[in-house]
Amino acid sequence: QLQLVESGGGLVQPGGSLTLSCTASGVTFDDYTIGWFRQVPGKEREGVSCISGSGNSFHYATSAKGRFAVSRDNANKLAYLQMNSLKPEDGGTYYCAATLRFGPYRACVSAPTDLEVWGQGILVTVSS
Repeated sequence: QLQLVESGGGLVQPGGSLTLSCTASGVTFDDYTIGWFRQVPGKEREGVSCISGSGNSFHYATSAKGRFAVSRDNANKLAYLQMNSLKPEDGGTYYCAATLRFGPYRACVSAPTDLEVWGQGILVTVSS
């Protein structure tokens, strides 16, 4: 069974950068679209960026465009979210998720219940 584990979260100052990693284990990683989602208390999880199984197609939330970059290393079963020029409103719990059902656009705009596999989440705090 596919399992996902996020790492790389923590505290970063506004304007700084942080890279999150999603480590996968289980079945063939490149079969899955991977999405990065953010959740803050009281709100639904929102898609930040998603990437196709091949790594050739992407989707970014409007708030992430130009600042974040999603990538993956299928040989090592890793996905990344590089976050630059961070703002306090970028903070929250970040999750990686995997789906065989959707490409990156649909994965990122789908409800969390529509994606099959989720990591445990990792906290990102952007503060001085």
